[in-house]
Amino acid sequence: MSISRILVILAFAALLAACAGKAPPPLLGTLEWDRIAIQAEAAEPIVAIAVREGDSVAAGQLLLQLDPRRADAQLAQAQAELARAGASQAELQHGARSETLAAARAELARAEAGRNDAQRERERAAELRRQGLVAQAELDRRDTALKSARAEVNAAQAKVLELSNGTRPEQLDQADAAVAAAQARVDELRIARERLDVRASQPGRVDAIPYKLGDQPPRGASVISLLAGPAPYARLFVPAPRRATLQPGQRFTVQVAGIAQPYAAQVRALRSEASFTPYYALSGDDANRLSYRVELQLDACDAQDCANAPRPQDLPAGLPLTAASAGHGR
Repeated sequence: MSISRILVILAFAALLAACAGKAPPPLLGTLEWDRIAIQAEAAEPIVAIAVREGDSVAAGQLLLQLDPRRADAQLAQAQAELARAGASQAELQHGARSETLAAARAELARAEAGRNDAQRERERAAELRRQGLVAQAELDRRDTALKSARAEVNAAQAKVLELSNGTRPEQLDQADAAVAAAQARVDELRIARERLDVRASQPGRVDAIPYKLGDQPPRGASVISLLAGPAPYARLFVPAPRRATLQPGQRFTVQVAGIAQPYAAQVRALRSEASFTPYYALSGDDANRLSYRVELQLDACDAQDCANAPRPQDLPAGLPLTAASAGHGR
């Protein structure tokens, strides 16, 4: 083998060794925050806005208020219905009043007196009929009057018996169910009323307030957008050949555009299905390959640890960045 051929082989081997030790190109992406869209519970006008865009808020803090007058009226109506159902329940539980029972007994006595009178009238009519002094129709009329009087007595007796025995268990069950339904309605409307005071579901920073004072957003519209979480995350689109090398928890260094100091981060999410690749992640042959979305959670730091750069939690969304595996450095 000639010396020149040996030199060519050695040069090719050196090139392969250099390529094998070369770090992979950095991954491209943007800085993002977890966003929470807080929706309007009702289509009511905005009557107060308690925060401004950029404000930091705590969990449960009041953000804005929707007009509560309609909800207050519905709640008052439901509370009145609950009171009515409770009164009916108490009436059934206590049973009939003594005055009502006395009135029923007096009605029974009146019916019995009417029955006795009808009985005597019928007997006189029967005697006159035997003597041929009245027609058969008169006797039939007295029979009918006696039957009617006896029916009135039976009805009065049943009324007295009903009041004496008290309320049926089934009626009490119905009253209990009516009270429970009315109470559930009041609870539902009270929750709806409370949610007209729009509050932060968790700590974060107000990103956007799309509606202004006096606007009437539709039901379900996002009235407040919050940036939540301890720190932002890097959203990357990784080419398919490199997807298999990434694992949850893997450490990376993230270089945000315009900031000299890199930030530490770790993989928090790996998509198993290929995603659309935005234009900024396309370069060379990558345009013809599948890409997978990867999220890197930036480590939060205090002012001392981030003395030479802004804290990650103070960075805005949308900044371009590059990310490299911590094993390969920047």
